[in-house]
Amino acid sequence: MEKNPEEQQEIMFKLSMFEREIRKLQEQLKIVEKEILDLNSLVFSLDGLKGKKGEEVKAPVGRGIFIEAKLTSEELIVDVGGKRFVKKTISETQELIKRQIKKLEEVKKELEDNIDLISDETQKIIEGFSENRK
Repeated sequence: MEKNPEEQQEIMFKLSMFEREIRKLQEQLKIVEKEILDLNSLVFSLDGLKGKKGEEVKAPVGRGIFIEAKLTSEELIVDVGGKRFVKKTISETQELIKRQIKKLEEVKKELEDNIDLISDETQKIIEGFSENRK
């Protein structure tokens, strides 16, 4: 049974809408994955500061610019949101970052699940359209 032109147009509109939604979710997924990588790298980098009190290190000031600095403490000043800064040990900071990574992993899973759901729905529409054309 052939679908009428209005039904075909509606199906094409739905498929186009699903395609845009999948692209949007994939872009968000890339951003989340990059953030996870950056945070994992930060956790690793903080390990390099342990036991370095009194030593000189290169500290980033932004955009690939570094300054040599002497570590006077192993306490870090951490932005905890709302323009509030608190002192934390390296280990405490790493735990904070690991919690952030865990939350991002949950967001990543949710995005992947949404992509899968939309892909499944798209596949059903395509299969239904193909079967009706036979």
